[in-house]
Amino acid sequence: MLQLDNISLVQFRNYKQKDFSFTEKIVGICGQNGSGKTNLLDAIYYLGFTKSYFSRSDSQNVQHGMMGMRLQGNFKLFEKEQNICSILRENNKKEFSLNGEEYKKFSEHIGRFPCVMIAPDDVELIIGGSEERRKFIDTILAQLDRNYLQHLIDYNKILQQRNSLLKQTYESGGMNEELLQVFNNQLSSLGELIFVQRTNFLQTFIGLTLDFYKMIAGKDDLVNISYQSDLQNGKMGALLQSSRQKDLVLQRTTVGIHKDELIIKMDSAAFKSEASQGQRKSLLFALKLAEWQTLKSQKGFSPILLLDDVFEKLDAIRMHNLLDWVCSDDGGQVFITDTHAERLKNQLTAIKDKFQLIILE
Repeated sequence: MLQLDNISLVQFRNYKQKDFSFTEKIVGICGQNGSGKTNLLDAIYYLGFTKSYFSRSDSQNVQHGMMGMRLQGNFKLFEKEQNICSILRENNKKEFSLNGEEYKKFSEHIGRFPCVMIAPDDVELIIGGSEERRKFIDTILAQLDRNYLQHLIDYNKILQQRNSLLKQTYESGGMNEELLQVFNNQLSSLGELIFVQRTNFLQTFIGLTLDFYKMIAGKDDLVNISYQSDLQNGKMGALLQSSRQKDLVLQRTTVGIHKDELIIKMDSAAFKSEASQGQRKSLLFALKLAEWQTLKSQKGFSPILLLDDVFEKLDAIRMHNLLDWVCSDDGGQVFITDTHAERLKNQLTAIKDKFQLIILE
């Protein structure tokens, strides 16, 4: 079991200095907009991922007008105490440590303290571009397999270098054929590995997501999800060769796993154009719960679940069913925010499990 016992925030967003202790596995956090509910959840997420959930640069997380910040959390993992500390110095140098030992690579921390966030803007996962869905899948796989994360980091680095070479070639008119072939070989090798890992993962994950959708929506709505990749049409080395002329004209690499997509349909139409607000919300929750369940199954313990303003997304009955399922699970810690204290208290009371309620001023 993974549980956060307490957290300390110094100069993080709207918190100058604040400590929170968590006594139950279900924690309700209530306050008006601007009181810091989302910031508190993001601080918890930050300690699991070494960065903000909201893609802010580290300097943007520092309280306005201040220099540097510090986050520290005391966790228990299978009853063993674990201390995580992140410090951003005044010169923007960042340090991240576990039990006093500083990481040389922040990527080594990913997956050790998994958590799943559901936030208001997550609907972009459904209606946004393919990059949103790739990032979502990559975030799960990175927590399950450190090799996958390293493959992805290396792939993106080489992709950037290849794109720079294409741009230089376009501007100068002379191609360094030897260097292009080196990039092609490296991209092909890494791309094939990532493609196989995504394919194997999605075979199970897509089915799990559709099962959760039925549970939340009460019917399947003929929703279908499929994985689409250039590498389904051939080896990446051959694809890079055949797209060479197009790549030179556009000055970027037009084929590869960085173009992968999850195609979501309702019957035979695009889901994002046909689905109602309720159906979009149901699918969003289904994807996130599938993430939570997958991490739990693979890790052997429940990730921390962070639910930000979820009451604005689902009706009371679906909300109760969802909370009853995630909160009654064996040992998983859940943090839930809401602007209405009475509504939050009533929903948590209905679950018939102990909970802690924190009111932010």
